[in-house]
Amino acid sequence: MSFSKASVRDAEVAGKRVLVRVDFNVPLDGGRVADDTRIRAALPTIEALRERGASLVLVSHLGRPKGEVVPELSLKPVGERLAELLGAPVQQAPAVVGADVETLAAGLSPGGVLLLENVRYEPGETANDAALAEALARLADLYVNDAFGAAHRAHASTEGVAHRLPGYAGLLLQSEVERLTAVVESPGRPLVVVLGGAKVSDKVGVIDRFLEVADGILIGGAMCFSFFRAQGIATGDSLVEEQGVELAEEALARAGDSQCELLLPVDLVLGRSFDADTERRESDAVEVADGWMGLDVGPRTAATYAERIAAAGTVLWNGPMGAFELAPFAAGTRTVAEAVAAAPGTTVVGGGDSVAALNEFGLAEKVDWVSTGGGASLELLEGKKLPGVEALRDA
Repeated sequence: MSFSKASVRDAEVAGKRVLVRVDFNVPLDGGRVADDTRIRAALPTIEALRERGASLVLVSHLGRPKGEVVPELSLKPVGERLAELLGAPVQQAPAVVGADVETLAAGLSPGGVLLLENVRYEPGETANDAALAEALARLADLYVNDAFGAAHRAHASTEGVAHRLPGYAGLLLQSEVERLTAVVESPGRPLVVVLGGAKVSDKVGVIDRFLEVADGILIGGAMCFSFFRAQGIATGDSLVEEQGVELAEEALARAGDSQCELLLPVDLVLGRSFDADTERRESDAVEVADGWMGLDVGPRTAATYAERIAAAGTVLWNGPMGAFELAPFAAGTRTVAEAVAAAPGTTVVGGGDSVAALNEFGLAEKVDWVSTGGGASLELLEGKKLPGVEALRDA
């Protein structure tokens, strides 16, 4: 599968100013960056541009300030961490756009880096406002989108500005699209897809797509209770997404006509409440009595899923198997994470919670591709076009 968009590798950048949309939407803890994974993921593009004599104007969002200046969502701590990682100074702009920012951008020398303030301080960002896109375009000669995690949003800094400057894909964005597209279009067989998390509605598009192309879909997490409810199985006090029940029913019907096997848990780990200290018991069945809630897949389910993963040519994992943040209910997610890490086939993991689980268990290094995009990776896997990618120049 060849990438259809112009890559930053093809751009003439020496002596040019490049506006780079990065995804620096990282967790902060008391004015410090708590997890710099996303900053590190952007380094190859940033360093390649600096080495080739470009100056860089970086733009990112952080959190949801909703068009207002929220001081605790400033990108200043991100700029400090980036400077440490680059071993080079990073200037912090006082705002997103405007005369002062244009002056700073114009003063950059080759290899220089300017980080704009949180682009979502501007109400025009999420509205894909033409005036904001114009103001961003005035800061540079070229545009590079390396923010895969935001590529499914048609915002001023991801889509609007790409129509006003020559637009190229960054190295991370290109790799994300290539890796995820390959899972659907040219997977090693068997292709096994492990889906967890709370909501069927978030994943139904992916389920539909993979019922057509995968060999097996393994369902865990609270979304399994929508499937059980659809089959008339008692779910007790478990978290059930009501609108997911009908979607699950339709997915089960489609699975019946599909070559792909849809597996649901066969046993559960139950708790009285969503709490690490709650009374816990293992149930050899999937019916849940009133007063109990399913908080993890049981050991038989986890073992079956691990066997499927071990025999797969390609594994895609998105979403935890249970409430892994509560230690007594982490075993199912841990078993799946360890199986994915040890699998001989190609392994791809997406979605914030799955990635958090991999990091918690110290397994992220053992997976072939850890996607930085949650919603973006799901939309791409469903077969949707991503506005932030579509707006770039064709190769």
